[in-house]
Amino acid sequence: MAFTFTSLKQAIQDYCESNETSFVNNLPTIITQAEDKILKTVQLPDFRKNVTGSVASGNQYLIMPTDFLTPYSLAIDNSGFEYLIFKDVNFIRQAYPLTTTQGAPKYYGIFSRTAFILGPTPDSAYEAELHYFHKPTSITASGDGTSWLGTNAESTLLYGCLVEAYTYLKGDPDLMQLYAQRYADALLKLERLGEGYSTTDSYRSGEVRESRG
Repeated sequence: MAFTFTSLKQAIQDYCESNETSFVNNLPTIITQAEDKILKTVQLPDFRKNVTGSVASGNQYLIMPTDFLTPYSLAIDNSGFEYLIFKDVNFIRQAYPLTTTQGAPKYYGIFSRTAFILGPTPDSAYEAELHYFHKPTSITASGDGTSWLGTNAESTLLYGCLVEAYTYLKGDPDLMQLYAQRYADALLKLERLGEGYSTTDSYRSGEVRESRG
């Protein structure tokens, strides 16, 4: 069954057999810790996102989206889209030590938690297209109390939360081991979904057979 924030909290309390006040108050933190662990382990196509914008002439920095985690690609429209090469900041600084060196950007890197750095500095305003792995809204913060993980990866989310909950409660080691194994099994299935089933279709993989009347 799909989880909402309310039903997930209740399930965790039922499994842990605890309604202790501090535990219940910390359930949002426990849940977001589990979500973060899942998101940093599995990159699902459902968490891919793309945005368009523009780089400014004379400005070597490009602001990241607020939900950015890791990049897939960044391209600029220079009479046709050209994909920039991802490099470390040190490489870009060494290749273009003067910010006054301008041209169509060839490289980009993560400069800070909020901005990319481009090299060379843009000589004009270019349309940009960023494809990236984004952090979806937590089930604890969504307006309707739902999330992709809660709806489509219920077992992974539940057992991930139980591992975090038992860590908080310093629970029974045998149950902790059981939940950790179930979490690992559910996570493996989710990884297979992300790495296989969601990156191909039946036509290309040969699963569809020609119908013969």
